[in-house]
Amino acid sequence: MADKKAQLIIEGTAPVELPVLTGTIGPDVVDVRNLIASGYFTYDPGFMSTAACESKITYIDGDKGILLHRGYPIEQLAAKSDYLETCYLLLHGELPNPEQKKEFVDTISKHTMVNEQLKSFLNGFRRDAHPMAIMCGIVGALSAFYHDSLDNNNPKHREISAHRLIAKMPTIAAMAYKYSIGQPIMYPRNDLCYSENFLHMMFNTPAGEKRFSPALIRAMDRIFILHADHEQNASTSTVRLAGSTGANPFACIASGIAALWGPAHGGANEAVLTMLDEIGDASNIEKFIAKAKDKNDPFKLMGFGHRVYKNFDPRAQVMKQTCDEVLAELGVNDPKLDLAMKLEEYALNDPYFKERNLYPNVDFYSGIILKAIGIPTSMFTVIFAMSRTVGWISHWTEMLSSPYKISRPRQLYTGYEQRDYEPLDKR
Repeated sequence: MADKKAQLIIEGTAPVELPVLTGTIGPDVVDVRNLIASGYFTYDPGFMSTAACESKITYIDGDKGILLHRGYPIEQLAAKSDYLETCYLLLHGELPNPEQKKEFVDTISKHTMVNEQLKSFLNGFRRDAHPMAIMCGIVGALSAFYHDSLDNNNPKHREISAHRLIAKMPTIAAMAYKYSIGQPIMYPRNDLCYSENFLHMMFNTPAGEKRFSPALIRAMDRIFILHADHEQNASTSTVRLAGSTGANPFACIASGIAALWGPAHGGANEAVLTMLDEIGDASNIEKFIAKAKDKNDPFKLMGFGHRVYKNFDPRAQVMKQTCDEVLAELGVNDPKLDLAMKLEEYALNDPYFKERNLYPNVDFYSGIILKAIGIPTSMFTVIFAMSRTVGWISHWTEMLSSPYKISRPRQLYTGYEQRDYEPLDKR
């Protein structure tokens, strides 16, 4: 993989030779691991130019708007696959054959229940607690309930933990929601598919159960697929960093949930709805578009553009189609949804946004879909965490399956040099 060499020339010292690594696709990488032997290390705030690991799971080309899971374009997976098949792909590297898929789906279905004592654990939270706080706490506590398979060096234990996490996250998410609104918790049903089961636990009650339309089930499934993994983002990197310490998988996934909770990461689709509240009415769109263009105005148009994708977000194209299908299916008459559609139309036809490739991203459309289905904004990031769990656990498993070191970033120290301690009476 090291096909060529790079030389680092520092004034007054001999050149330092560094291997250049070449991946399957994507930019070459300068291997700086041996740089410390020369008394130097690199400075890269935010790790914008640093490859912290080698991975075979997901590839992104932000300039071309490409997202591949194990080589498969996200558009094809969203159109032809389903979430659990995508989970199998991320975990195992290949799409399952019919027998493998049936076995995997059956296994996940059999793991959807959680320990009954977790219902008592819920009572320790205030009724108005944010569902992400509940999810973070419960997932971190799962190691106390499922401690029979926590040997990270055992591939079978890693597989069991992966299955448990993928299966139980919708149950935990729905439990957090039901608790927050004071409704009875609904048990999972193994006769329903993954997405319909989640909708069942979210919206049904013991007093009566309803079935959900294929369009809504498919929309939920696509949201899960489109958020399943996104390479070395902040939360995935957090999971890898925690995993490098040897922490148990439930603790590692809880760390990912905590990182995702940040509004700059997982709260983007919730921020879209907050922005629409601020705009208020379609008559205000032009004024707020002008504010977004003004560099001196703090207002930001949420749900447009992306840090990684410099052209378009490939997930957004699929999500827009799904959004149109859901709104047509439900026939909802919601002023906020009407406002969102008018804002989309305005921005797509504005030269300022077109020249800068500031197209609606996946968060813009997913927030609209979730609101149309009836999911409150407090649950948006929870659903993101549910979807991303398979990505987190896939990266965790990949790391543990290969030689790795505990993550230990360095720093550029700019504090005091060594100085002597002075007694209190002499300061």
